[in-house]
Amino acid sequence: MYNVAFRIIKDSYEAEDIMQDAFLSAFTKLDSLNDTVTFGAWLKRIVVNKSIYHFNKNNKYQNVPFDDVAFKMEDDNQGIPSDFDYTSLKAKAVLETMNSLKDSYRIALTLHLIDGYDYEEISDILNVSYANCRTTISRAKASLRDKLQPLVEQ
Repeated sequence: MYNVAFRIIKDSYEAEDIMQDAFLSAFTKLDSLNDTVTFGAWLKRIVVNKSIYHFNKNNKYQNVPFDDVAFKMEDDNQGIPSDFDYTSLKAKAVLETMNSLKDSYRIALTLHLIDGYDYEEISDILNVSYANCRTTISRAKASLRDKLQPLVEQ
């Protein structure tokens, strides 16, 4: 849950606060959850919604290198193999390039590719139309591809 918030907010302390707030919200409204099997997905959705709300409310973030996320993820051991090589130039280049995308592209692409949300869920989360969501993700992929192309040709 921390990684989900961090990828949107790009601030470690803010992500921790959002995660804590999401857990408090979830546990105070636990009785409204009908199917306990879906608790993880429900909690993740709360974290994403709170992160996006916070991001839209405070759009004055410092750029945090993705290396910080990699070390945090490695420390948290969130299903990432401990021998995963974060210092790989290719992985680092992709992560830095994703970080350089404009915020709307970065958030939509993160929700789609990393967090696994489909277009309909993302359009609900971002409060945009389905067509706008598909267009944004398509443009984000094209922008990422264009920025990575010179690195491939080296």
